[in-house]
Amino acid sequence: MSSTTNSPHHDEHIAQALTVSGGHLFLGRGGFSLHFARGATLSGYACEEIKSACLAAGLPIIDARHIDLDALIKLVSHGPMVAVGHDPDPQPWHSLSFAPLDVVAASYAHKGAEISNIPTVKPSAGPRDPERLS
Repeated sequence: MSSTTNSPHHDEHIAQALTVSGGHLFLGRGGFSLHFARGATLSGYACEEIKSACLAAGLPIIDARHIDLDALIKLVSHGPMVAVGHDPDPQPWHSLSFAPLDVVAASYAHKGAEISNIPTVKPSAGPRDPERLS
């Protein structure tokens, strides 16, 4: 496999993430988390490098680095987690439950996150609602 980043290790995990439901890259203020299997993540700090590789590969990306910190804390602590490699929990979704990737990504998009490679999620055009979590 040819390397799309400086690390072939990233390429293997990106390829694996593309094959599993819910596989995605999450970018936050503290670095990145590549979710590539149930309970399996790769984390690091080279955000732009891995984001470029994931964009090129078509992997879904949630870039939350520019969300208001208070809104981000509410999303992370009160919102559901992405179901990676397994079925989502039944609704209603809340903290400690697992929801489909597009549902979680839409919550982040509503708060201003940049969403890539998830065609069902569009950026919010209206004002940000600080109480909306999903």
